Amino acid sequence: MSAIVVGYVDKPEGRAALRRAATEAKLRQARLVVVNAQGARAQGTAEADEAVAGVRAELDAHGLGYEYRELGQGAEPADDLIAVADEVAADFIVIGLRRRSPVGKLILGSNAQRILLDASCPVLAVKADPDV
Repeated sequence: MSAIVVGYVDKPEGRAALRRAATEAKLRQARLVVVNAQGARAQGTAEADEAVAGVRAELDAHGLGYEYRELGQGAEPADDLIAVADEVAADFIVIGLRRRSPVGKLILGSNAQRILLDASCPVLAVKADPDV
């Protein structure tokens, strides 16, 4: 069975990526692997628990087979997402993008850019809904 890996954060760009990945998984009858890029940093907080419950409810409503993973503490999101995609032999990775200033790109670096350049499979980049 094929697999689609999605990088999830509880932000508009993460929710947009999750929606698109769920649609693609359903169309392709693929297994969905959700990688929570906020995992260890937010784990155990009421807000994080509520976000995870929301993700699971949305995926259950789609009737999809999925696996939900939290990143390890201190891990680089780009490295972990690429590693999971390699581990499950993903057809592709879905990531969400947000607009950043040129200075923000320079100072903070870009996980999205690293994933786009370093992943061994195709990457689908999804913009967040402008009204969210």
